[in-house]
Amino acid sequence: MVKAIDSSSRPVAIETPFRLELAQTLLETYGSPLYVYQRDRLDETIQHITRSIPYPHTQFRFASVTNGNLSLLNIFRQNGWGLHANTPGDIYLGLHAGFEPIQIVYSGSNLDRFEIEQALNWGVTTYNLDSLDQLRLFCAVYQSLHLGFSPRLGLRLNLPELTGDSRIGVHPDDFTRAIAITDAAGLALSGLHFYRGTGTNATDAFVSAMDTVIAAAQGLPDWRYLDFGGGFGYPYRHRGGAAFDWHQFGTELDRRLQHCERSIELVIEPGRSAIARCGTLLATVVSVKWQGNVQIVGVDTTVANLSVPSVHGGYREIAAWRSDTVLHPTQVCGNTTYSRDYLSKSCALPALTTGDVIAILDVGAYGYAMSSHFLHRPRPAEVLLEQEAHRLIRQREAYSVLVDHQVFSSSR
Repeated sequence: MVKAIDSSSRPVAIETPFRLELAQTLLETYGSPLYVYQRDRLDETIQHITRSIPYPHTQFRFASVTNGNLSLLNIFRQNGWGLHANTPGDIYLGLHAGFEPIQIVYSGSNLDRFEIEQALNWGVTTYNLDSLDQLRLFCAVYQSLHLGFSPRLGLRLNLPELTGDSRIGVHPDDFTRAIAITDAAGLALSGLHFYRGTGTNATDAFVSAMDTVIAAAQGLPDWRYLDFGGGFGYPYRHRGGAAFDWHQFGTELDRRLQHCERSIELVIEPGRSAIARCGTLLATVVSVKWQGNVQIVGVDTTVANLSVPSVHGGYREIAAWRSDTVLHPTQVCGNTTYSRDYLSKSCALPALTTGDVIAILDVGAYGYAMSSHFLHRPRPAEVLLEQEAHRLIRQREAYSVLVDHQVFSSSR
C-alpha cells in the first residue's frame, strides 16, 4: 500500500500499480528509470470504451500521437481498433504495427505536397482536412497520381461556439467552396470531423455539441461519416477529479445518430483516455534531504521524460512502496539543476531513503511520446507487463544517441 496526496487533500491510501518485488525485478532487469505498461489495464480500458458506445456503425481509431510504441499499437489492433494519425509519422508507425491502410484515418494540419503524395502512396484512404488550401492541394496531388482508389474526404470543423479560438478546421460558411473543390476533382466531401479540445473531462461539453455538429454535417450533400474526434480527458487526480463518462457519451450519440435520415458511420478517436492509466514510470531515489519539514527527494529521472505541463495540467500521482503511516510534504526532483525539474511539488509521502523505488502513475499518454533529450539524458527503456511476465518493447538509449546524427569537424 502506498500513500500520496496533493497539497489540498488529506492523506489517503493509493494502490500501487504492482508488487514491490516485481518493481525491483523490473529495475534490476531493465535499469532505472523505466516505463512499464500493464497489458491487463490497457485491455480493460479499451473494452470499457468499446462497450460504452452502442451505435452499431462505430469504428474506433486510437490517437497514436499519445503513444507510438509498436507493441502497444498492436494491442489496439488486436482489440479491433484502427488508428488515428495526426502526422505522416503516425501513419508510418501504424503500418509497421500491422494496421492496414484502410484502418488508418488521417486528421491533421499543414501537409506539404510530398507528404500528401506519401500518404496516398501508402494507401491511406480517409482524410479529414484542415483548410480549403489543404483541400485544393490534396485534390491536385490525387489527380496527378492516378491511383486505383478514391479517397474519402472530410473537413475538420471550426465553429467558435464549440471549438473556441482554434486555428484548426473549416467554418460551415466555407462548405460550399469546399464542395466545389472536391466536385472539380471528381471526389465527394463525405465526412465531418469534430475536435472538442485537448483533455476534456466534462462529458456535457461533448453532449451539448452533438446537435450542432450533426446539423453542420447535414450541410454536406454527400455526408456519410461523422468523426467525433478525440480530446477525451483522463482523471489524473484519482481523488475527486472529474472523469469522462463514456456510457453517457455513447448513449447520447447513439440516440441522435439513430434518428438521422441516412446511415452514418461513426468514428471515435480516443487517445489519452485509452492509454494513460496503463503506464507507470519507475524511478529510484538517489538523494533525500530536508528543508524544515519538507522532504526533498531526488530521483534518477527528469521532467524531460514526462509530457509538458500544458498537456497534463502539471500533476501526476506519485507513490512509494513504504508502509509508514506518517506522511510528509514532499517535493520530487529530477536529476538536473534545471530550476523547474520537479516531478511533483505537491505530494505527501513517507520518509524515503536512498535506493527506494517510486512510481509516477498514469504516464501511458504523452509520457515517452513527449520525452526528449532536453537536459541531455538518454531516454529510458519501455517494458510490457502481462500478468507477472514482462518483456522489453523499446531499448534504453545510450549516450551515443546524443551525437549520432550530428556532423562535427574539429578543423577550422
